[in-house]
Amino acid sequence: MIDSFRNIARRYFGQALLSRVGAASLPALVGGSGAAFAQSGKGLTPGENIYQSIGIRPLINARGTFTIVSGSLMLPEVREAMSAASRHYVHIDEMMNAIGVRLGELTGAEFGMVTSGCSAAIAHATAACVAGGNPDLHIRIPNLTGFAKDEVIIPKHSRNVYDAAVRGVGVRVVEVSTVQELEMALGPRAAMIYIYAGPNAETGPLAFETLARIAKQKNVPVMVDAAAELLDVPNVHLQRGATLVGYSGGKVLRGPQAAGILIGRKDLIQAAWMHSAPHHGYGRSMKVGKEEAMGMLMAVEMWMKRDHKAEMKQFLSWLGNIDARLKRVDGVTTNLREAQGLSNHTPYLDIRWDAAKLGISRDELIKTLFTTEPRITVASGANGITIAAYMLSPGDDKIIGDRVAAVLGEKRPPRATSVPQTPTTDLSGRWDVKLEFNSGSTVHILHIKQDKTRLVGTHQGDFVARDLGGVIDGNQVRFSSAYNESHGDSLTYRFSGKAEGDTMSGELDMGEYFTAKWTATRHTYRG
Repeated sequence: MIDSFRNIARRYFGQALLSRVGAASLPALVGGSGAAFAQSGKGLTPGENIYQSIGIRPLINARGTFTIVSGSLMLPEVREAMSAASRHYVHIDEMMNAIGVRLGELTGAEFGMVTSGCSAAIAHATAACVAGGNPDLHIRIPNLTGFAKDEVIIPKHSRNVYDAAVRGVGVRVVEVSTVQELEMALGPRAAMIYIYAGPNAETGPLAFETLARIAKQKNVPVMVDAAAELLDVPNVHLQRGATLVGYSGGKVLRGPQAAGILIGRKDLIQAAWMHSAPHHGYGRSMKVGKEEAMGMLMAVEMWMKRDHKAEMKQFLSWLGNIDARLKRVDGVTTNLREAQGLSNHTPYLDIRWDAAKLGISRDELIKTLFTTEPRITVASGANGITIAAYMLSPGDDKIIGDRVAAVLGEKRPPRATSVPQTPTTDLSGRWDVKLEFNSGSTVHILHIKQDKTRLVGTHQGDFVARDLGGVIDGNQVRFSSAYNESHGDSLTYRFSGKAEGDTMSGELDMGEYFTAKWTATRHTYRG
């Protein structure tokens, strides 16, 4: 059981935090006592304490609309719509056609559909652009052998972890950085262009307007991933030349977390619906129930009725209350930032302090807020924490202000700056590393160069090499490598452990992919 707690806790806090607590403290880190997790006893009990009934501690979300902390809270009207929808049978195709018409009326688009999230909207859009409404092609996805169109163009500025939804259809991604590269890529096999909405898409040689204009000349659809954006009407992306736009339902729209919408050109969205459940084939796994579909439509209906100016005024008021409370704590500084742009449109409160002076680091504060009562999740900043207002509920501001002020204001002795111990060995050279996952294992290669206590080098994974960096403190080693989103994927490996002569071993924190054990042996070259 402790091993399970350890894996869950490392996912959220990282090895650095866990090294400060013992195994007996791990159940508290993941949100309850060992007894609560091991034997929830009475079983699931609907009501205010539904999560507590199976040993889970709910939290106050001051971090944002991240899926890992369950996005946003559904509006009351959305919950009512889902409850009403659950009481009747309906023909799913008829329902989705009616929803498509209504989404078009609400958003000003030709048509719309509800998906199981924005990632699913991207996948269905890609399938529609590759196969159209042809079922002979549909049932072949993701094997695109013989397809006339099997390429999707992605500007380098739009590569990100979510373009996996594009790649999952089986297309070949063509990455472009210049107008010339774009024009060369827009050949007969180009099925779609994918754009990740945000500041990076608005500047440079492939700024949105330039890309959309060239795509229109070549008659290639443009899909915009606007998951975390405001749903503005008339739609800014469609107005500027996009063909299809996807939004998350469980973020600012405050609809079902497992839902999203795709709006835009009617024929392509009708084809996208054919590639979705209840129809068989590739998209069957991305099913949307009648409850989520009607709840998502209600979220869009309510978006058009909500008083967004009044909401923003309320958010600023909440952050102002937290700010006023923290100003009474010596050594703490704050900065209130108003909402900007379309994506993650919320005001923020940045909170900073001298960690050595107050005797508590940023990571320790985050851990304390997450593992004690009241349980609060916040965003990590460069030199402190950040409070996002959008997901707060009435009264959360007082709870957050009081709790953060209490923790930061607690009397602690100042901390002396730690000095790394002299390394017990030189790690320079090649190391063969065995990684043992929850299921399966693999061997990676490290090339390390040591300069006193500093470690630099490369980490060769199963397919990709990336830079590594870290330190050796006595016989304790800590180093990490990252494979960033510019490739469309994101992997961060954080190694920690002990070095003894020609061996190293310890634990590997892989972030959202949990943990693994690692053992490294200095490579022996044979002549």
